[in-house]
Amino acid sequence: MGALLWFIVAAILALAELAVGELTLLMLACGALVTAGVALAGVPLAAEIAVFTVASVLFWVFLRPPLRKRMEKPLVLDETPRALVGSRAEVVEDIVDGTGQVRLDGSLWSARALDPAATIPAGSHVTVYDIDGPVAVVWKES
Repeated sequence: MGALLWFIVAAILALAELAVGELTLLMLACGALVTAGVALAGVPLAAEIAVFTVASVLFWVFLRPPLRKRMEKPLVLDETPRALVGSRAEVVEDIVDGTGQVRLDGSLWSARALDPAATIPAGSHVTVYDIDGPVAVVWKES
């Protein structure tokens, strides 16, 4: 009977959290869920309350901060050319003496090799090291 009561308390707290949205009631709901599992073993009421208190505090201290940090992190979509750094590209025109072309993110870009003495043949795959204005600075993948 005690386990069912703790499950109901957990459900009510979780539903109430949907209205509040600050993760406090959710941590209490998690504590109630843990207590419901312990109550299935038939422990006394005092032990259930102790488990609920300890579990809720542990969830509050260790789980809530990373969840809040993740929730409050702004979702930013970087659409600048700098977002292409680290991307893979395909060489469509040989990169020789610092000039050539690559297909990067569906479009053609002027390209130069990171190593000015390097020659990168067409068809090779490269990684974008930097974007220097309209030119992608690339290096050849191994």
